[in-house]
Amino acid sequence: YLDPPLHEFVPTDEEDIKALAEDMGITVEEVKAKCDALHEFNPMMGHRGCRLSVTYPEIAKMQTRAVMEAAIEVSREKGYTITPEIMIPLVGEKKELKYVKDIVIEEAEAVKKEMNSEIKYKIGTMIEIPRAALLANEVAEEAEFFSFGTNDLTQYTLAVDRNNEDLINFYITAHKAVLRLIKMTIQNAHKAEIPVGICGDLAADKRLTEKFLRYGADSFSIIPSKILEMRSEIRKVDLNEKKSK
Repeated sequence: YLDPPLHEFVPTDEEDIKALAEDMGITVEEVKAKCDALHEFNPMMGHRGCRLSVTYPEIAKMQTRAVMEAAIEVSREKGYTITPEIMIPLVGEKKELKYVKDIVIEEAEAVKKEMNSEIKYKIGTMIEIPRAALLANEVAEEAEFFSFGTNDLTQYTLAVDRNNEDLINFYITAHKAVLRLIKMTIQNAHKAEIPVGICGDLAADKRLTEKFLRYGADSFSIIPSKILEMRSEIRKVDLNEKKSK
């Protein structure tokens, strides 16, 4: 679901602002005031991720309706069996996930009833802040799957901007904190019998492929251009071979 702060979705061009004001029946000044109010000075640490749906539940409802209606329509038109996997981003603890999850379930069930469908769906979360990793055993009680947002997890854990490639590359090889959080979270998730995926830049880092597999990672989410290369790398790993990793 939506992860960036809301100011990234509002118009900045004068003509777009005028068009939005006309469409909503309000003044240009009112639109500009709202855009200014939504602006985040430190977007990566601010009002984003699941916090958007906590403040504005209608955002989660809108996305849920879009996902469920699309899945039902396509499954009927194409004959596919579709099970949407809805991921709630930037969750920090169990109660945050449950709050948004309850909104999603209510709307999803309403759509199913309206469209006379028995489609199934799953609700999970992105583990991308240290608090969620440290409380993964509790968060797992409300999740059906985990996926690591390794870009943000690295940034938040090391207090290093993920766009500073020199520092990131140095710390990710020299510092074990991020990998320790990932390993611990996978262990707690598997105790709760839920799968864990790896995404973000680290998912395509061949230096870490074997380590992630030995931790128990169930899947990797990477950019299309890296898929064949990563499949080859994964095949090289013999998990039956005992190594100290």
